[in-house]
Amino acid sequence: MPADHEELARIEAACTELAAAGTPITFPEVAARAQISRTTLYRRADLRALVEEHRALGREATTLSGLAVQIDQLRRSLEALAAKVRHHEEALRRLERARKPEQ
Repeated sequence: MPADHEELARIEAACTELAAAGTPITFPEVAARAQISRTTLYRRADLRALVEEHRALGREATTLSGLAVQIDQLRRSLEALAAKVRHHEEALRRLERARKPEQ
């Protein structure tokens, strides 16, 4: 289930507040500030990727290992998105097949 704009905005705001305060960006703290369950943050790849992106920015992102982490996070996010697109395409094909006999 993709995040709606409001969820993303709350998570973004929570991460930004934590970073501005110099507080470590942790999943429990982001969940509490964004009023979203920790389970939701951990299970939903799109939300988890957003938190991980902010965590990576808090570290030294200009190092090779920092860049490798960012690339890995982007790769995982892209894979999750591609899986969702495939799922939706399959659902559309099933609906189209089911609709054709009616015509």
